[in-house]
Amino acid sequence: MLFLSLGAYAATSPSVTLHGKTFSTEFAADDASREHGLMDRTELKADHSMLFFFTDDEPRAFWMKNTLIPLDILYFDGARKLVSMQLNAQPCKADPCAIYPSDGNARYVLELPAGTAGRLGLKLGEPLTITGDPGTVR
Repeated sequence: MLFLSLGAYAATSPSVTLHGKTFSTEFAADDASREHGLMDRTELKADHSMLFFFTDDEPRAFWMKNTLIPLDILYFDGARKLVSMQLNAQPCKADPCAIYPSDGNARYVLELPAGTAGRLGLKLGEPLTITGDPGTVR
C-alpha cells in the first residue's frame, strides 16, 4: 500500500521540463507567493526551480531584493515558449537593486540556479512543459 501512495504522490508532484531536463518546482501563482519568490533562501538545488504564473501576457521585470542566491530568470509567453533570458542575476541585499526585465511579453517566469540555462544550451523558442496543478495553469 505504501508503494501505491508514493507512486500517486510522484505523479502529482509539480515539475517543469525544459530542453529534456525535468526540475521539481514550486509554483508562485498568487500575489503573495510571487512577491516573496525565492527571498531569504540560502540554496536552490540544481534540480529545483520556482515557476511564476500570471494571468496575462505582458512585459515582466524581476528584481533580486533579499534573494541570497544567483539565479537564471527565464521568461515564457502564453504558449510556453522561451522569449527572454536574464542569466546569472545577482543577489541584492539593499536598494538600489538591479531590475531584470523580459525582452517581450511573458506569462510564465522560471527561476533556476545560475548557470543552468548555459549548461542546458537554451535558446529562445524552447518549449516549457508544466506538470502539476497550482490551480491557475492555463
